[in-house]
Amino acid sequence: MGEFVIMTDSCCDMTAAMAEELGLCVLPLSLHMGDRVYHNYLDGREIGFQDFYARIRSGETATTSAVNVGAFEVKMREILGQGKDILCINFSSALSTTYQSATIAAADLREEFPDSKVFVVDSLCASLGQGLLVYLCAQEQRKGRSVEEVRDFAEATKGSICHWFTVDDLNHLKRGGRISAATAFFGTMLSIKPVLHVDDGGHLVPVSKTRGRKASLLALVDHMEQTALDASGGTVFISHGDCEADARFVADEITRRFGNRDISINFVGPVIGNHSGPGTVALFFVGSKR
Repeated sequence: MGEFVIMTDSCCDMTAAMAEELGLCVLPLSLHMGDRVYHNYLDGREIGFQDFYARIRSGETATTSAVNVGAFEVKMREILGQGKDILCINFSSALSTTYQSATIAAADLREEFPDSKVFVVDSLCASLGQGLLVYLCAQEQRKGRSVEEVRDFAEATKGSICHWFTVDDLNHLKRGGRISAATAFFGTMLSIKPVLHVDDGGHLVPVSKTRGRKASLLALVDHMEQTALDASGGTVFISHGDCEADARFVADEITRRFGNRDISINFVGPVIGNHSGPGTVALFFVGSKR
């Protein structure tokens, strides 16, 4: 059975330590802010997570860029040159062109390395939802599964990765075209907090509204209670836009309702955080449906 590397991109929002421990190859998306372009490395080496959110709160704006074909080709060629195969699992194609870049690079390199295997999976996931899918695939790899078996597992599992999140500032969703200017204005006045999820096609979709921050955080756990495949166990990931106390509130509520679980918490990285804003809290788990 051939050795293979799981490749992904930085929108997985894993900690750098987790990615290293799992042996992942992670390519960074990038962020243009002020007069600089920053690569969104998981360890924040070019722009720290708290620094990024402080700048966003101060009114700075940014634009983001996908991983390009050339970056994928360089890293894929390096791995294939070592005699290893590749399973590349990328940020939802509904939200970024990163998956398309990986697909083009893989097609080019299959001609150059005809005896090697390069598979690319559109995760249809975002943030630690993508991270959770990659994590579960890495666990399958550790069981000795082949690259084809793990690819099939990824395709079969990605539709069960539930994403539920809320934001604190509606203006970031307004800028991204997710809600209207009127909705943002009146919602802010009335302290309306939306609850959103990522649908089966990998799109961000508003689902409901709550009055107040605490209610929106509890709503995330309500959705988990309704659809989680294993309410008393399994892995849960939570990401946050520089509001760790709120993320821990959600984690504590999960523990209160379901007992002790394997819960990991990390930042929403700058690329996704640029669109969701400070105060975002997102909950990810495996469910019966998205």
